[in-house]
Amino acid sequence: MTSPILVSSYALFGALVVILFNVARQLFFHNRNEPPMVFHWIPFLGNTISYGMNPYKFFFSNREKYGDIFTFVMLGRKTTVYLGIKGNDFILNGKLKDVNAEEIYGPLTIPVFGSDVVYDCPNSKFMEQKKFVKFGLTQSALESYVQLIEKEVLDYLKTSPRFKGNSGILDAPAAMAELTIFTAAVALQGEEVRKKLTTEFADLYHDLEQGFTPINFVMPWAPLPQNRKRDAAHARMRDVYMEIIKQRRSNPDIQTSDMIWNLMHCTYKDGTPVPDKEIAHMMITLLMAGQHSSSSISGWIVLRLASEPRILEELYQEQLNNLKYDNRTGLFEPLQYKDLDFLPLHQNVIKETLRLHLSIHSILRQVKNPMPIPGTSYVVPPSHVLLASPGATALSEEYFPNSNVWDPHRWENQQPDAGEENGELVDYGYGAVSKATNSPYLPFGGGRHRCIGEKFAYVNLGVIVATIVRNLKLYNVDGKKGVPETDYSSMFSGPLKPAVVGWERRFPESS
Repeated sequence: MTSPILVSSYALFGALVVILFNVARQLFFHNRNEPPMVFHWIPFLGNTISYGMNPYKFFFSNREKYGDIFTFVMLGRKTTVYLGIKGNDFILNGKLKDVNAEEIYGPLTIPVFGSDVVYDCPNSKFMEQKKFVKFGLTQSALESYVQLIEKEVLDYLKTSPRFKGNSGILDAPAAMAELTIFTAAVALQGEEVRKKLTTEFADLYHDLEQGFTPINFVMPWAPLPQNRKRDAAHARMRDVYMEIIKQRRSNPDIQTSDMIWNLMHCTYKDGTPVPDKEIAHMMITLLMAGQHSSSSISGWIVLRLASEPRILEELYQEQLNNLKYDNRTGLFEPLQYKDLDFLPLHQNVIKETLRLHLSIHSILRQVKNPMPIPGTSYVVPPSHVLLASPGATALSEEYFPNSNVWDPHRWENQQPDAGEENGELVDYGYGAVSKATNSPYLPFGGGRHRCIGEKFAYVNLGVIVATIVRNLKLYNVDGKKGVPETDYSSMFSGPLKPAVVGWERRFPESS
């Protein structure tokens, strides 16, 4: 009988052989036509841990060693990073035959969004779906959302248990996640869906959101508790939307003008009406997409304003100086869309927070054909994944001096990049957008997969911030300075917990 000690010795010896072979392969057998490889000891695991703990630190430390282009191993995949505006352009504007997003994001998103939408359909169909959804993102639609969003914020500040009394301590990310699901729902989904945002629906949303965990990139089928909850939540949310659609079809005389109504009357280019199941899945996708960026960034804005009360008061003064205000009652008139143009510092607070706290640090594409990198001898082979990081570009001293400092006033002197503002327009199937990725500031990505909800995000955030500024004073508790560090453990980066602030009402309510 083999002793346990002998078995352990064989296992240790085998592991050492594998590690030594892996090291030798990196040192002596690297293909010079491929980008330099970041050194790693353990096969398959590679650099996953150091990348996952702090992606930006990982990017910048390796840029010092290898330049803007290098390859690292993440869970067995060779991942080639190309930093800077040239890298953003190379990857985000890559041709459809050369780079593929579906293969990367499909395993993660299909169980959450549902079948036959987004990354579970041909790219041409996805582009048509984006065109359908743009119905709710027109100029007139955006203008109509402002007072709906303002009312949601005011109701939340008045009725939420988080804002009981005239002052208190607030879990900023949790509160803003809750608030932004309400604002996204009332604006993009319609009153029927907003009324269903009870505790049950909020719990379903939370369970569905937990499907966005890094392990589901490679094992979305894993029998984990969060995946079982994800699947149950998706089925229940789909049933909710299907029931709304069924009721509307049985009462065709009742006319509405929201997103569900629009999708019920859309047809694909081949003449096929959008099936009810796909409408339900698009609405789930829209709810999550409309909430995620606003949730993360509004949470960071609250934390930043609490750490910089001076900026908070500058924002309040900007509204006093530029918007209609009743000196007798101390109340502003309800916000209108045009008011946002008179609040440049508010807009700069949003832009600066997006620059410093972009929730998605990496954009990935699967390489489908050998891709020569212009100006170099490198050719990225089909076995690799490409990684662009617009967030890393936005943190570069080259474009933003003192880049790690949160300074909304920097945008008063920051010139818009001509290439981004005046770039070539291209229609990928959902309307003309700028093809240019020359700007160091791309918080909503670029190319065919650029986020179509960019304008809605700015309106949603603008109204939320303006309404909070009108009604609350914020401050750091216990005399603490600064904001929490970033938690990179989930798919969408947010502040490490605890992330609390103190608050008090500008106009205390009578007891």
